[in-house]
Amino acid sequence: MSTLSTSDYTYMSLALRLAAQGLYTTQPNPRVGCVIVRDQQIVGQGAHLKAGEPHAEVFALRQAGALAEGADVYVTLEPCSHFGRTPPCVQAVIAAKPKRVVIAMQDPNPLVAGQGVAALQAQGIEVVIDVLEQEAIALNIGFITRMTRGLPYVRSKIAASLDGRTALSNGKSQWITSESARLDVQHWRAQSCAILTGIGTVLADDPSMTVRLPNATRQPIRVVVDSRLQMPLDSKILAPSMLANSPVLVAYAADAQQRAEALKAKGAELVCLPNQTQQVDLAELMQLLAHRGVNNVLVEAGQGINGALLNARLIDEFVFYYAPKLMGSAAHAMFAMPEFTVMQQVPELQLFDVRQVGVDIRVRAKPAVLAM
Repeated sequence: MSTLSTSDYTYMSLALRLAAQGLYTTQPNPRVGCVIVRDQQIVGQGAHLKAGEPHAEVFALRQAGALAEGADVYVTLEPCSHFGRTPPCVQAVIAAKPKRVVIAMQDPNPLVAGQGVAALQAQGIEVVIDVLEQEAIALNIGFITRMTRGLPYVRSKIAASLDGRTALSNGKSQWITSESARLDVQHWRAQSCAILTGIGTVLADDPSMTVRLPNATRQPIRVVVDSRLQMPLDSKILAPSMLANSPVLVAYAADAQQRAEALKAKGAELVCLPNQTQQVDLAELMQLLAHRGVNNVLVEAGQGINGALLNARLIDEFVFYYAPKLMGSAAHAMFAMPEFTVMQQVPELQLFDVRQVGVDIRVRAKPAVLAM
């Protein structure tokens, strides 16, 4: 096995940057980049940008042509070895006869998981794996979570005052944070497969829950947790102009007022997922979303949903936006949680990114039990 050089990391870094071009568009597929190098010259490069379109390796191999023979191939994810919507990439790589294939991380998909590497090695091609692996994991954390845990990666966005309050006592919360912070949130929305909120937020704010970036070409599924089906039929989330490109899924537990058919007539999809307390079973909802190919869920909800998700250990990451404001103890808190009596009961977080966004502070954190 050859020793890795500085150039290997440079070319893999480029492949990762190419993969990031699909940050908003590849779902449910992973984001993958590929660079082909011969005699220290890049002869081919490509990225996977949309499900059903050619994978990164195919684009790079087409560009390289005959120059791929004897070259080094850098790819951010193990080449696939199964037939999906496109043929297996590993066979195209083998046919090109490269000298070496450098891979950032193994594919967590059970249909691949090591088989692509084995197929390359069986043809006498040198394979190097785990090069800039952590960067590759971060790029596809949702896909990895879905493949390994059968759940989407759940990221909860919370806008709050410096004293940790998310809405006034009357429910008003627009706007706590600055325009810069709200624009930043649009990028989290754009890279998510689904945006989830609760009926409390719908009743208080009547949000659209769409991506409002000028270049947006894809809208996430919008998911509303509405245990008693209280959603008004004239809610913005049900606007006909939105539903064609941004479906709405309403999860409920009971329909005592017989409103399900009216909501379906407005274009919403309904799914009944009651738990033992006649609330929506959030774990089952997340499993359902994963089964439908949802890699990343962005939660934009109030203290009820956030507290329930936290208590169920269904939140993988928090994105807190703290505004330089004080709202007082009568305002709403971030999480509805049971009262703690000893500090050992208090959930702990691990911070991994803190930065200023406009006048606000953005803090990213993971529950300590899940922190990697």
